[in-house]
Amino acid sequence: MTEISLPIIGYMRSPYKEKFGIPRQPNLVQVESYIEMFEPYNDLLAFDGIEEFSHLWLVWQFHDNKNQQVSFKFRPQVRPPRLGGNQKIGVFATRSMYRPSPLGLSVVRLKKVEKVGQSVRVYVIGSDLLDQTPIVDIKPYIQYSDSVPEAISGYAQHEPDRKTVIWSEQAKEKQEKLLQTAQLTLQVIDELQQVLSLDPRPAYQKDEQRIYAMKFANLDVKFTVNVLQVEIVDLS
Repeated sequence: MTEISLPIIGYMRSPYKEKFGIPRQPNLVQVESYIEMFEPYNDLLAFDGIEEFSHLWLVWQFHDNKNQQVSFKFRPQVRPPRLGGNQKIGVFATRSMYRPSPLGLSVVRLKKVEKVGQSVRVYVIGSDLLDQTPIVDIKPYIQYSDSVPEAISGYAQHEPDRKTVIWSEQAKEKQEKLLQTAQLTLQVIDELQQVLSLDPRPAYQKDEQRIYAMKFANLDVKFTVNVLQVEIVDLS
């Protein structure tokens, strides 16, 4: 046997509407999202006892990898963004989406599990998953065995640096209008600022004059980046 098939047990519902802007690792941004479970997995009995665990492992599929959807040709080396997008290393020494099995693994904080109509939702904090990502398994995080404080993490030993996020006057005005009309919440503002503080630009892109655009939750955001800070220049 050279292949296996896995069931999809649910889909992630997250504010990340496109790949650009998603943190490159989980728990760098404390964004709330939830998994909508499919039948027959939308049974609260399947989650009995889960509230005793603070964190979960999510096993999921890289579903929006266009190259892999068309055809897959094994590439033994890739260019990790953390190394500037220029240096090649072995695919199994990375978490690249371009791998033989398009599966991802993320540890997240459990907030709650609740039934909404006929749906069961698993609310989590710290996910790095694109909206509509297929979930193939959920497992409890075990602190004594899953945490290795003395572990060496190669080129990703330390958390990436963060930049200060500021708002242009135009963006501030639009923020206030959206808050007043309930089209925006303070939680979304906080989550957006966390995302932008990580500088979502591709590692090889250092143009400080360029205006970048991304979607987050129900917002279209435009921003610029310099050495020290990110400026939100427009919001809609």
